[in-house]
This record gives sequence, structure tokens and C-alpha cells, in this order.
Amino acid sequence: MLTLATRRLAQAVPLLLLISVLVFALLHAAPGGPLAIYLENPNVRPEDIERLKRSLGLDRPLPVQYLSWLKGFVVGDWGFSFADGRPVLLRMAERIPATLELITASLVIAFLAAVPAGVLAAARRRSLFDRGVTVFTLAGISLPTFWFGLLLQLLFAVSLGWLPSSGRTSILGGDLADRLRHLLLPAIVLATVHAAVWTRYLRSSMLTVLAQRFILSAHGRGVPARQVMFRHALGNALLPVVTIVFLDAAIMVSGAVVTESVFAWPGLGALFTEALARRDYSVLMAFLMVTSTSVIVLNLAADLSYRWLDPRVRA
Repeated sequence: MLTLATRRLAQAVPLLLLISVLVFALLHAAPGGPLAIYLENPNVRPEDIERLKRSLGLDRPLPVQYLSWLKGFVVGDWGFSFADGRPVLLRMAERIPATLELITASLVIAFLAAVPAGVLAAARRRSLFDRGVTVFTLAGISLPTFWFGLLLQLLFAVSLGWLPSSGRTSILGGDLADRLRHLLLPAIVLATVHAAVWTRYLRSSMLTVLAQRFILSAHGRGVPARQVMFRHALGNALLPVVTIVFLDAAIMVSGAVVTESVFAWPGLGALFTEALARRDYSVLMAFLMVTSTSVIVLNLAADLSYRWLDPRVRA
């Protein structure tokens, strides 16, 4: 297992380098730039623009800019935001707790919804409940996140007034109950598509396991159906789902961009949206590299956990 981790980490380094080169080139090839807002201002003189370019290092050739950024990124100096001049690392660190809070809540909600739904759908195959779960999963996968978030806001915040429509806390601050009320709607929106996918995977995995000989043998020995389902079948059926959970945890970082924008949630996704509108290259590079690294690390964690949980793969 240690050999696998070492090999995968060694493969990740050139992959991250390639990603950084492509992202850096695409950002600088896109129309506009961090100085676009000044170019549109008639009161800003051309010599002022040139002075800004020199102070920000934007007058240097792109390869020189990239190597300078890469050196700083490796040692933890991620540069300064073009928007407000603050260190990028500090801006990211301020937003990470909110995003982790949202992703953790979404993972818990998705898991608590997917496991009983997938197990019961497999146990009652072709029943009315199974068909209802199928409809739910198809709808959950198909629903646009932006539209679904606005729909929940309109229903629970505007029409019923049960939950706040946006933000992480009330204007004057709040206790734990207030934070949970603000967290509930964005967490449900972010969790829905993943709950639907996990339910489908778990149902399919359960049906496969329930058809295997050791399950039929347990039934033949008179083991209660509930014990067979939860002690023997569920543990084996969850193994392939573990990989999906780890990968989805990384995907949620990018999925949080839309959710955080809809609910004005002050996390990394909202920071990415703000930086994209301002062409803040330093923040955009940091966000995309952190996201890419998260995907690679969690992908490795998924492989290692699967090997640890399943003795057949370990062997």
C-alpha cells in the first residue's frame, strides 16, 4: 500500500505541473485582464497603466511570470490579490472554513439519504418504493443546481419564511442554531445530486451482493433477513461506494461555486466567482490548483481505502 501511495504521489507532480501550465496559459489568453477596469476609465492615463503593469509584474514575458508564480506557490508565497492587494493565501484561508463546513454538511446529508434509500430500494426491488427512488435519483441528477437553489429559496425563505435565504449567519451574528438554519438550504442543494448518484450506486451494488452465494447460504441457514441485509450484504455493497464518496468530496469544491453564489455563502466558491469577474489571476490560479490537488489527493485516498477495506484487492 505504501508503494502504491509513493508511486501515485510521484505521478501527481508532473500532472499538477501540466495543469498549472494549462491554467496559467488559458487565464492569460482570455479577453480582458486584471487591469481591464482601469482601461475603461477615461481618467486613467496610459502611463498609469504601464506603471501598474510594472508594479504587478505583468510587463514581463509569460514564461518568466509563470516561473515566478510557480516558485512562490511551492514555498507558500501565493502572491497578492490584484483586487485588494491582500495576500492570496490569507484570502483563501479565510474562506476555507466556510467551504469545509458546507461540504461536510452536504456529505452527511447525502450519505444519510442515500444509504437507507439504496438499501430499501434493493430489498424491495420493482416495488412502488423502488420506482419512487428511481424517479428521485433521476430528478436529483437532472436538476440544475442554480435553478434548484432558487426554487428552495423561493419556497422556504420567501414564501414560508422558515429559513434564511442567504449568508452564513445573521447580520448581528448568531448562535449554533442560527448557523445551522443558514447552512441547511445550501447543504441540501449541494447534497442532492450526490445523494442521487450514491443511491443508484448502492442499489446496484446491493442487488449484486444479494445474488451471491454466501447471501443465499445465509438465508438457507435461517439467518434473519434483517441481519443478512445489514450485517452481511451492506458492508460488502458499500465498498465500491466508498470510492465515489471520496471523489465526490473533491468535486463538491467546484460544485460549491454555484451553490455559494446562489446563497451568498462566503466560501472558496464565492471567492472564485469574485476573482473571475475581476480577472484576479493570482486568486484564480490558487483556487484551481487547490481544487486540482484536492481531486488528486482524494482520488489516492479512495484507492487506498478501497484496498484497506477489501481483502480481495489487498491480496
